[in-house]
Amino acid sequence: MSVRKLKPITPGQRFRVVNGFDAITTDKPEKSLLAPLKKSGGRNSHGKMTMRHRGGGHKRRYRVIDFKRDKQDVAATVKSIQYDPNRTAFIALLEYADGEKRYVIAQNGLQVDQKVSSGKTATPEIGNALPLSEIPLGTIISCIELRPGQGAVMARSAGTFAQLMAKEGKFVTVKMPSGETRLILSGCMATIGAVSNSDHQLLVSGKAGRSRWLGRRPRTRPVAMNPVDHPMGGGEGRASGGHPRSRNGIPAKGYRTRQKTKSTNKYILERRKK
Repeated sequence: MSVRKLKPITPGQRFRVVNGFDAITTDKPEKSLLAPLKKSGGRNSHGKMTMRHRGGGHKRRYRVIDFKRDKQDVAATVKSIQYDPNRTAFIALLEYADGEKRYVIAQNGLQVDQKVSSGKTATPEIGNALPLSEIPLGTIISCIELRPGQGAVMARSAGTFAQLMAKEGKFVTVKMPSGETRLILSGCMATIGAVSNSDHQLLVSGKAGRSRWLGRRPRTRPVAMNPVDHPMGGGEGRASGGHPRSRNGIPAKGYRTRQKTKSTNKYILERRKK
């Protein structure tokens, strides 16, 4: 894993930091695992814009990812590590002993020709998926389910990981990437190891055009708006907009928006750090 700082031969490359892509082994995706991906441009089914600053961007094809790891007790070989334009993490192409191919999120340190498996009988090694009840305490994990059979929903982005802290009854205690400590059912699956591409946070785009390629349109600063458009707008001259808040008036710094009566609050042992 490495990053490269480009020489400033153009203004857009002066501050540009790019991924070295050392871990990538091929640039051709598996055709049988590709699906079309339609862009919404931030519009809903009525054509009304419900999400601002979306639109344009390079055309993509979706890579069908196996988040459930439900092909258990069947050995698989890592055929390649690939780039996925739809996520920050790299993905790994697995070929099972019966010939089936599947994409999974690649863990840091996963190598081509490495054997991986899932299920209760799998060993707690990088890339293997096990129920939380079968994973040793203190293990670094990622791609965690919240409900058994649901598929991985947590710790899936580049460089993220959680840690298994304790086991008690039908629950285990997991320290999440945000710093939150919570209870998860011990029957949920998780993958051993941290997610790949941990250098993603070091990248610098270098120019506004690269955001447009990713489908992000320009955003107007709230303090540059009029009072009718935003709570932070208006004022004489270059007046800053008062307390940071959203367009709907919800404070942005430290204000808790989680419902006090939410049913899953009982599973959170320690809130994330502010």
